[in-house]
Amino acid sequence: MNIKDRIQRLRQKLIEKEVDAILVSQPENRYYLSGFDGSAGFLLITAQKQVLATDFRYIEQAKMQAPDYEIFRTIGNLSEWFPGFVAEQNINRLGFESGHLTFSTYAQLSDILKSLSRPKLVPLNGIVESLRIVKEPEEIALITRAVKLTDRAFKYGENILRPGITEKALAWEIERFIREHGSQSVPFELIVVAGAVAALPHAKPSDRPIKAGETVIVDIGAKISGYTSDMTRTFWLGTRDDTFERVYQTVLNAKLTAIAGIKAGMTGHEVDNIAREVIKKAAYGEAFGHGLGHGIGLATHEAPRLGPNSTDVLTDGMVFTVEPGIYLVGWGGVRIEDDVIIENGKASVISKTGKNLR
Repeated sequence: MNIKDRIQRLRQKLIEKEVDAILVSQPENRYYLSGFDGSAGFLLITAQKQVLATDFRYIEQAKMQAPDYEIFRTIGNLSEWFPGFVAEQNINRLGFESGHLTFSTYAQLSDILKSLSRPKLVPLNGIVESLRIVKEPEEIALITRAVKLTDRAFKYGENILRPGITEKALAWEIERFIREHGSQSVPFELIVVAGAVAALPHAKPSDRPIKAGETVIVDIGAKISGYTSDMTRTFWLGTRDDTFERVYQTVLNAKLTAIAGIKAGMTGHEVDNIAREVIKKAAYGEAFGHGLGHGIGLATHEAPRLGPNSTDVLTDGMVFTVEPGIYLVGWGGVRIEDDVIIENGKASVISKTGKNLR
């Protein structure tokens, strides 16, 4: 990863925001700007230097993972080490990640800085995320590896899916496969739900046995060197009924139509509307209650957003999901989700595009 280039681009944004430095606390942003993946620490980035503050547990790790940073060892609670930490810098206006920092930590920082008379805290929301939204070639390669592993996991899951296996058991078998074949961890709790429960988009697996003649939604992902995938397939055990055929084909058509219609320069709202119109015309508009997709990268859900209210403008290098769904209370649901990238002004599907697998 090109840490120096990322820091330089961030410094340009700090100039635009008229702040002297930024305190980075959000874990994915901290990793993106330093390479340090320890669970505790702050980055302080000024116009001239960058410092990583962490405690004894991570000092040696920080030295190895973040060679571009000066390492500052924290001792005790925030009020004990932060005054000396910030006093060493010539800062009048200090930006902080207002979308991440807890109110309690903000209050502590405010009290500390009042006693020092400066710097002034300036809320900055999404400034690092705006850098992360367009992926570098190395990032795309890692996401692609995570996607390919997830494709393999779906095939494995399909092969062991049978009447009588519980949702939890199927979820665990798939997670074990993902972990054993190279994923650091799973980036989110896997969703494996069947029957009427599949009408809940984010239901959790239960001990309920999966039965023939019902829809089965499987939403899974993998993580490679911090970068994630997020994909969904919908299965049916046994002879498909008319409702499943109709709903599944509607969702599939909505997904394929949206992907084919994506162009650089469109907003997330415009892309969402393409899929939503397909579902509305099939008289299922009220059953598609969530947005069409979201960015993936170091976080499972990040910019850009594809939804009815999204003003995010799509450009080359953005990677995101396209995941229309229809959810019918008392029957179940269908969601099909693929991971795509914008290249040369249009969408290219990274995953093996979801179609009817069984």
